[in-house]
Amino acid sequence: MADRVRKKNEKRSLAKGGADAPVSKWSSLYSSQDLFLKYLSAARRLSPNTYDKSYRYDLNTFADFLQIQAIADLKLVDRSTIRKYVSWCRKKGLSSRSISRRISTLRGFFRFLLAENLIDTDPTSMIEHPKQGRFLPKTLTVGEVDALLAVTEKLDRGSPLGARNHVMLHLLYATGLRVSELVKLPLISFNRHSGNLRVLGKGSKERLVPIGEQARVLLEEYLDHIRPQLLRGKTSPSFFVTRQGKAMTRNRYWQILKGIARQAGINKDISPHALRHSFATHILENGADLRSVQLMLGHSDISTTQLYTHVERSRLKNIHKKFHPRG
Repeated sequence: MADRVRKKNEKRSLAKGGADAPVSKWSSLYSSQDLFLKYLSAARRLSPNTYDKSYRYDLNTFADFLQIQAIADLKLVDRSTIRKYVSWCRKKGLSSRSISRRISTLRGFFRFLLAENLIDTDPTSMIEHPKQGRFLPKTLTVGEVDALLAVTEKLDRGSPLGARNHVMLHLLYATGLRVSELVKLPLISFNRHSGNLRVLGKGSKERLVPIGEQARVLLEEYLDHIRPQLLRGKTSPSFFVTRQGKAMTRNRYWQILKGIARQAGINKDISPHALRHSFATHILENGADLRSVQLMLGHSDISTTQLYTHVERSRLKNIHKKFHPRG
């Protein structure tokens, strides 16, 4: 809505006086927003998917609210405005988790404006995040992962696309990569001699991810035989490619995974991220230490990785309740 209003105001200004028309009263709001997004891109090295979709969406929603309140000057935004905005979000049915994310976006935005001397005070300084229950990630059982791999292994024998999908699924579960990291892997990321993948994660942070022997053999088979069949003489810097010789997209891989899940008879909602969660949960169950898992997943804060220990504790409680005579 905010983008539509901005374009409408720009058209009105031009209609009134062309290039010399007065600037819309909302222009400072939008220019501050754009300045902050450029900062995120340059200084914090966030990916376009993070700053342009998540941050821009949150800021546009806040701009919608300010227009309802008839507040065009960011210097007029105070704590009362932020509290009203939080209440407005609740009335729209947003979860505590979503509201908390929006508060974080606004906190970063106003701190940036304060540092740039564009406002005098930070209206988010005393605003607390809403309390929220602990979010436990959705995981697959080992049996469900085996069922998915069994489907792709059959497809592997039929076509280069099926073979590629099998390698991608295997690698996703074997390494715990984010799907965005998987589809953006460059051709040079795989070191055949060391058996490592060089991965560029969130915030352009690079990490080395070890892969097992089975995954290594599959990757070499893909590079030597499958990928050339897909490219058919074309060249591409991307590791995983389509029949058109282009890089795979996140959305397309999500569609492929859902199709595999249907063929495997798995009815639960499955996303590529569920395989990342499953990787972390399963290796912790088998004795991996938390610090190693943190490094493999590319978490900057170990508290994020600790979430998976709660999944394991929850599983143990269910087992105890089911099998213990006094459970």
